[in-house]
Amino acid sequence: MHSIRLRLFVILLAATGAVWLFAVSWTYFSVQHQVERVLDARLMEAARMVSSLITDHHIDVAAAVDETLTGDAAVSLDMQGDYRRQLSCQIWSLQGQLISRSESAPQKSLTDTHDGFTEAVVDGVRWRVFAVVNKKLNVRVLVGDSMEIRDRLVADVVKGQLVPAVAILPVLAILIWLSVEKGLGPLNRIATLLGQRSAEELHALEEKDAPGEIKPLLNSLNSLLLKVAAARERERTFIAYAAHELKTPLAGLKTQAQVALRSDQEAVRDKALAQISTSVDRTARLVRQLIDLASVDSADRGGDAEKARLDRVVNDIRADLEGLSSRRSVSMETFYQTDELPLVRNANLLRLALRNVVENAVQYSPERSSVSIILQQAASRFEIEVTDQGPGIDPTDQDEVRERFKRGSSTTVDGSGLGLAIVDMAMNKLGGELGFRKSDKGFTVTLALPRP
Repeated sequence: MHSIRLRLFVILLAATGAVWLFAVSWTYFSVQHQVERVLDARLMEAARMVSSLITDHHIDVAAAVDETLTGDAAVSLDMQGDYRRQLSCQIWSLQGQLISRSESAPQKSLTDTHDGFTEAVVDGVRWRVFAVVNKKLNVRVLVGDSMEIRDRLVADVVKGQLVPAVAILPVLAILIWLSVEKGLGPLNRIATLLGQRSAEELHALEEKDAPGEIKPLLNSLNSLLLKVAAARERERTFIAYAAHELKTPLAGLKTQAQVALRSDQEAVRDKALAQISTSVDRTARLVRQLIDLASVDSADRGGDAEKARLDRVVNDIRADLEGLSSRRSVSMETFYQTDELPLVRNANLLRLALRNVVENAVQYSPERSSVSIILQQAASRFEIEVTDQGPGIDPTDQDEVRERFKRGSSTTVDGSGLGLAIVDMAMNKLGGELGFRKSDKGFTVTLALPRP
């Protein structure tokens, strides 16, 4: 059942029906109890009245029976038709002889009980009987009620309530449906507003008149719209910056190629070719970083990604950057200050982050210097420290360089401003942190990873 409207309707209708059935059941048992109590009182009163009439007034027994059961002295429930003469009376001597009976009473004794209430079956008919012993006249008065008539009386009372209730059910169902429709009105209005928006309309929805139950949904939806708007803005910025960054080296490549083609001087051609090589390297690095950024952006935090030991990731990166370090005359050294080298849950994310950190360190280090990679264990995390002898990042720029296409104000090497943005995104997805520290030993970038 995928419709909230239908689900609410069914739930409310079922709850209402359950309450209604409970009310009918309660009415049935309550009416049955009350009717039996009243009818038992009438049986008792009728039996005692017959006994009193034949004792005090010394009237004819049959006349006393008729007067009691049909006259003004009888206990009345204001019943009509079949219920007016439902009582039957018998008067028996204590020796077991039938002295008198009412017209509706059977020939057999209604009960063998000498005193009080009892139930008996006579000639296939169930009776509720009250017996009174008149010791003065040496007789026993029996007054009985047909249980069939009693049951019919209770059924008629319940039916009198059940029929209107059944007739009301369709009306109740319509009212419930209209109430559910009215209650879901705010959701329908939100759906209409969203359906009328274009892809560019990402501003928040109005929530001042929204019901309290809808406001959490609106808040979450507005938060999502803001995130989508921010993502769209980042995408536009990314495309603009990427186009600009690619345009510059490509223009340089074209210019230097034209110079090399038109020049007859070998020195000029060599210089142009060297510039082309530099531009190609710069463009290749930019393209790789754009691919890395897209890879990090789409990476999952889950555990289905590649897992690898921490030292293996470090060794792979050292091998990849061996050529760059040779050209720059920068040595790379690795130090292990912990015996425990855990599995990294997403080795590709860590590889992308650490490669950009080490590559920056080699790129910014002076010639004939060294870059150290230290693996160590802290209280609740593992840390990878990359230290170089370069100028480092000014403390005022350390937050800004985490953003895309942002570079430190003191940098002197060409770059795209994507490296540390990739590192920061990757560490966030790994649940770690990116940190900077300047000391006497040089500038250190720290990648802190949580313990597995």
